[in-house]
Amino acid sequence: MQLIVGLGNPGHEYDGTRHNVGFMSVDRIAERHKAAGFKQHGNGSIASLSQSKTLLLKPTTYMNLSGVAVLSVSSFYKIPPKDIVVIHDDIDLPIGVLRPKFGGGHAGHNGIRNIIEHIGPDFHRLRIGVGRPDNKIDIINYVVSKFASNELNILGKIFDLVADNILQFTASGDKTVFAQGQLG
Repeated sequence: MQLIVGLGNPGHEYDGTRHNVGFMSVDRIAERHKAAGFKQHGNGSIASLSQSKTLLLKPTTYMNLSGVAVLSVSSFYKIPPKDIVVIHDDIDLPIGVLRPKFGGGHAGHNGIRNIIEHIGPDFHRLRIGVGRPDNKIDIINYVVSKFASNELNILGKIFDLVADNILQFTASGDKTVFAQGQLG
């Protein structure tokens, strides 16, 4: 069984924000693969993909406590970290760039930091570029800001790429399925 986690913050005020690209990507996966609707499970909202042994998770703990939900679901379903994929925003990548990664540090991302604290570093990540702000805006305000329509168009292509290839990636760990991960 695999677990695909989309990071974000719950609440409509965060819909369409940079920090919520993980939620947006998981929603596209659910739509594309006709997942059963999301249902509350502990500290998260989960759905299952009927054609595979794959669960989708959107933590409802807010970004900085994402590890609580990941640990809860992975423990309940006995999913080891190596079978977990976390999809999240990355300000060090420009809009339209997707980078797969396995293991490593948190690079200052508090959601990833909390997941590492709870399950360790040995899980897959799909980092989605949201760009870096200019010096006039605080990082925290930037990541909870909404995307411009042209940025959403680019990200829509990234979400499609993820949805089209995620099951092949979870089955094999083959990063090359995301080779076209620069669409900006």
